[in-house]
Amino acid sequence: MRPYTTEQIMKTITGKTVLLTGASGGIGAYIARALAKEQATVVCVSRSPEALERIRLEIEAMGGKGISIPFDLANVEELSILAEKIDRVAGSVNIIINNAAIEKFRPFQNYSLEDIQSILTLNLHAPMELTRLLLPQMLKSNSGHIVNISSGAGKKGAPFNSIYSASKAGLIMWSEALRHELANTDVGVSTICPGCTNAGMFLDLDIPAPKGARIAEPAEVADTIVRAIKHNHKEVVLDGLTLKVFYAISQLSPEFGDSIIQKAGVVETNRDCAYKKMQAESVGRSNFQLNNR
Repeated sequence: MRPYTTEQIMKTITGKTVLLTGASGGIGAYIARALAKEQATVVCVSRSPEALERIRLEIEAMGGKGISIPFDLANVEELSILAEKIDRVAGSVNIIINNAAIEKFRPFQNYSLEDIQSILTLNLHAPMELTRLLLPQMLKSNSGHIVNISSGAGKKGAPFNSIYSASKAGLIMWSEALRHELANTDVGVSTICPGCTNAGMFLDLDIPAPKGARIAEPAEVADTIVRAIKHNHKEVVLDGLTLKVFYAISQLSPEFGDSIIQKAGVVETNRDCAYKKMQAESVGRSNFQLNNR
């Protein structure tokens, strides 16, 4: 393996074309703004044309170039169409940020087959397929960067959020394997593992985060992603030193890790999230049925 050069350690984002999935809401909007500050061309992909147009205008106002492409990434079989459109309107992609994801809190037995398939498709299969389609051009130019947004739930399985945990753990392992495959190229792979954020579900449902959890601001996550690209960071865990140590020890002693999960109240917190989410969805379905009689 050849030694790293200065250029490999410090990459520039200015003037690069960045594909950002899940760009219109949550952490995605903050990532788009952080890239705009770097004067990148940001190709924003999500399902909502209206939300994409808003974030595109923000990017332009901040000095970047915004391109919006409404697309449902759950249609994995049609991602080749998306890749062709990106090439047509933006040219070669230099940086991929696989950010789009969904999570559904449930007791495991309450998941439907459709739930399982939708979570795994958007969170894991779509990033893999989109990267597979765009990677050859990066290898041809021997430059580029792939950022996969995973989660602390991918480091230690989250009760009542098991399918999401599985998808994010898969993202971590795929990223690691891909990073080894690309070690002798100038295509980097970074995995970012946020924990609880102020753009997340605990805020939405007014449920306190588990004891000891560090709450990150979405802008901090976005800035971390920019730094990871510039410095070719392999994996960044934003949960703080205590939880980083916890994740490491849990690998050596799952029994210890499980006992801490119980004592920290994670099971109870996630159970509350699950039942509040399920109740809200039930009310939403009832209202939909009433409005469509």
